[in-house]
Amino acid sequence: MIMDRLFKDVQRKGPVCVGLDTQLSFLPESLKNRDASAGERIFEFNRKIIDAVYEEAGCFKVQIACYEALGLDGMKAFADTVRYARGKGSVVISDVKRGDISSTAAQYAQGHFTGDFETDIITVNAYMGEDAVSPYHPYLEKGKGLFVLVKTSNPSSGDIQDLDVGGMTLYQRMAERVSAWGGKFVGESGFSAVGAVVGLTYPEQFESIRGLLKRTFLLIPGYGAQGGTGRDIAAFFRDGVCGVVNSSRGLIGAHKGRCEEEGFEACVREAVIAMRKDILSWL
Repeated sequence: MIMDRLFKDVQRKGPVCVGLDTQLSFLPESLKNRDASAGERIFEFNRKIIDAVYEEAGCFKVQIACYEALGLDGMKAFADTVRYARGKGSVVISDVKRGDISSTAAQYAQGHFTGDFETDIITVNAYMGEDAVSPYHPYLEKGKGLFVLVKTSNPSSGDIQDLDVGGMTLYQRMAERVSAWGGKFVGESGFSAVGAVVGLTYPEQFESIRGLLKRTFLLIPGYGAQGGTGRDIAAFFRDGVCGVVNSSRGLIGAHKGRCEEEGFEACVREAVIAMRKDILSWL
């Protein structure tokens, strides 16, 4: 089961999730000016980073929007990036945030758990209800995984997710549902194949749901560029490491102003190691 494997990788390598939310602006000038398509240049950038950090990173997360924006060329870079990282033995989360009725969700499941875009885990927006999750169940039984949005890290998340619903916030209700949906997919690690996205930008609100997510592995965005710190992680990992902490811009842009040309990946590796040290120092 993929969440068991991710749990083991995190125990061995640390809880850093490297977000490959790659845009052309992140590339050093040597790659920006290379005679190749945008997608080819982005994949080359990603490949160098993966080679540099796969032994230090707990997993990789690839944000599909950055690749969709470049059309077919970008989607080839997306497929090549996911395939390359998985080929290195790393768990890959495709950040696609799918959320639709069951017939459409079944197509999303096939599209991201088989074929050209096959990955290990995808992100899902289940605020449409169980219909947005149940079509993935056959793939969970075959070893795939989900991270379902519970409390997101964006500033306006509270407009909807903090609404009172019968004495509880909407995100608390969602946490209850995620835990229930994942009940039959709990692996040897004690964690379910149905995980949760809980933003680091609201660590104090995690206290209100940590008891609702006892068997739920977490994807925690918000570190670095969004303001989260290793100290903020302490509340999440008070009872042991139970998730991965994502940083995208803060890691893949770490070379900016420091090592813009050849060897930029060494700066990214240093940033990954520093982030891991920062997180673990508070545990």
